Amino acid sequence: MVLLLGASGLLGHHVLRLLLERGQDVRVLLRPGSGLLPEAFPERQPQILHGSLLHYATLLRAAEGCEAIINCAGTTDMSLKRLDDYFPVNRDLPRLLCRVLDETGISTLVHTSTANTIAPGTREHPTDESAPFAAPFDRSFYAISKKDGEQVLLDHASEHPERRIVIVNPGFMLGPFDPKPSSGKLLLAACRRSLMAAPCGGKSFLHVRDAATAIANALQRGGSGRYLLTGEALTLPEFYALQAQVCGYRQRFIPLPSPLVRLAGRIGDLLRALGMRTMLCTRNTDQLLVEEWYDGSRARRELGLPQTPIAEAIRDFFAWRDSRSR
Repeated sequence: MVLLLGASGLLGHHVLRLLLERGQDVRVLLRPGSGLLPEAFPERQPQILHGSLLHYATLLRAAEGCEAIINCAGTTDMSLKRLDDYFPVNRDLPRLLCRVLDETGISTLVHTSTANTIAPGTREHPTDESAPFAAPFDRSFYAISKKDGEQVLLDHASEHPERRIVIVNPGFMLGPFDPKPSSGKLLLAACRRSLMAAPCGGKSFLHVRDAATAIANALQRGGSGRYLLTGEALTLPEFYALQAQVCGYRQRFIPLPSPLVRLAGRIGDLLRALGMRTMLCTRNTDQLLVEEWYDGSRARRELGLPQTPIAEAIRDFFAWRDSRSR
């Protein structure tokens, strides 16, 4: 039995589907009020518990009889205004999970962090897991909280070498089963627009199914430490050109000048100071100007991370949305 946290999110949904397809018994702990997409169940069904992820007794009860824990839960909302808003799930939950490991004797934990706790390199010289935490992400409340959560687990792993604490650091994940949408907002923002304006930064895109495969494989493969889960490194102009090609429309892309992007961030800072909730702020807009090039060779080698073309992730996202609208 595997305990899965965060099963209602995009990544957690794909991890759940994959584990069930592999015949794995899965127990999921869902926050009150959250649920699973009906498409989560191919043939088998998970055990479903409801309760707070931040309540130790609830976590302990959920972990009873399990051989491993996968944590895909995270607070990702970039409009939150305080660092403390991110800490409960991104830092304090890992602390609680360490206590659960101590109490239950469970020896395997797979934890999802983010590639942004690792400084990106260049297209010619992408960075690996040894790179430090650096600007502009060291100003991001989300990345700071995720980095703190990683450190909790790395310290625990060093104190308990008999346990496997696998931390995965995914890039920008895209794919189907994204009803909110979450990362799919990037796709919808430009879909079938004749004119698209955006910054010229870049991301390491990967199919969410590939990330889920590496996570599921980590139950048996890999060792303690961090694994970058990355796919195709594309600038936003390259990405939107690919999307237009995949979806069959013509689009003119206008690159937003860096000073204009920074000005938008400063306006967002002012709006936040006036009490308005917005994703715009310099901490967030500065990230849009960075090209996030990473080396995911360790995960490919040790966790069997697939490398599905990102065009397929784009195609899968829109095919799934179309199927739901019929």
